[in-house]
Amino acid sequence: SRRNSLFITFSVIRIIGPFRDKRRMSMPSELIQSRDFPSVVLQSEKPVLVDFFASWCGPCKSLSPIIDELADEMGDSVRICKIDVDKNRDMANKYGIMSVPTIMLFRGGKPVKSMAGLRKKEELRGFLES
Repeated sequence: SRRNSLFITFSVIRIIGPFRDKRRMSMPSELIQSRDFPSVVLQSEKPVLVDFFASWCGPCKSLSPIIDELADEMGDSVRICKIDVDKNRDMANKYGIMSVPTIMLFRGGKPVKSMAGLRKKEELRGFLES
């Protein structure tokens, strides 16, 4: 009986927990398409971090909530976007994306640096701030 009540409590926490976290996040990253890229990324006055990802990619799925947390924490100091390379192959080709996830930082409409692979939030923050 005590074991059942612990199981029920744990199950409720597992169900409710994710919803609470999603409501708390106020600045999630934005999903963009090729047609949005010039206005959202290239013409932005602030730095833009672009996450080139694929929906089938395991490391991309793991990186997604980290990117969203970073977007929430960084607020208005940087714009954080995601672009699906399978749906926007022209952007992947234009910027030489060979593997996913690839993170690319744009300043003044130009790519200034990039890195590939799953990274910790602290690494991404350092990447943005350096």
